[in-house]
Amino acid sequence: MKGKLVFCAFALLSLSLAQSVHPQGYPAKPVMLMVAYPAGGATDIGARILASIAEKELGQPIVVINKAGAGGQVGFMELSKQKPDGYYIGFINLPSLNTMVLDPQFKATFTMDSFTPIINQVLDPGIVYVRGDSPYKEFKDLIADAKKRPGELKGGATGILGDDHLAMLMMEKAAGVKFRMVVFEGDAPHITAILGGQIDFGFLNVAGQVPKVKGGQLRALTVMDKERIKFLPDVPTTVELGYPTVISSSTRGIAGPKGMPEPIVKKLQDVFKKAIEHPQHRERMDQTGLAIKIMVGDEYQKYIMDFHEKLKPLVEQARKDK
Repeated sequence: MKGKLVFCAFALLSLSLAQSVHPQGYPAKPVMLMVAYPAGGATDIGARILASIAEKELGQPIVVINKAGAGGQVGFMELSKQKPDGYYIGFINLPSLNTMVLDPQFKATFTMDSFTPIINQVLDPGIVYVRGDSPYKEFKDLIADAKKRPGELKGGATGILGDDHLAMLMMEKAAGVKFRMVVFEGDAPHITAILGGQIDFGFLNVAGQVPKVKGGQLRALTVMDKERIKFLPDVPTTVELGYPTVISSSTRGIAGPKGMPEPIVKKLQDVFKKAIEHPQHRERMDQTGLAIKIMVGDEYQKYIMDFHEKLKPLVEQARKDK
């Protein structure tokens, strides 16, 4: 009799635990979606577009919260420490996350294994911008002036050893120039500095800046990719301009803390995939120049780890060059 009671108690506990993580019981309250950068930046714009569509499918509000600081490290650290119950998820930005793990100077309290990859939303090529009235009409003008004045031209990058920073280091090496780098916490203050004339140019991404280029506030000099982008088809690539080694992009995807139950992960993957594929999402993303790249589950995990391995020698070289 005692054995049967123990068995029944164990069965009831197992059933209770299963129900607590079963997607039918999730979510029972709003889900927090963390962005590790200030409001108004490219990641934030994409997150808010996606959240507004996905929450209708999820059946609960998806609340975007900004946890900016240290080039994204504050937000990534907070995400890694959350309960893996699906109520606090967030965007992870590559290569920013990778370099924080790879470079000891960041003293990161998380590793690449501290997160549960859910789905990727954006793959955003790098681009070089100047103010709309800048004397640099073409990228060659910027490089020519940089060669005349080594270390004098001020160039912006978002985050230490993020994709912008690494792209600028790659361009210095490829073009034989030296810039004066200025690092910003997010895209918004970076763009403000370009428009305000505090810096001469900026290494950024396509996302969020297309309206400013079309409106004449910014001028795009080159896209750091092999192919031209549909949002700015007249802007030449670095490959076209003779810099085939300068290829740069940023991916932005959603992850949770390590240990999330598979049923909840699957629920979120289904919800966000439907939202990303929704015509309204695609239309609004196109309007801001955010290039969609869906990667889910194992595919996304493999991309993250393969990318991590490719970055190791580049980050090591960047540390030596400091």
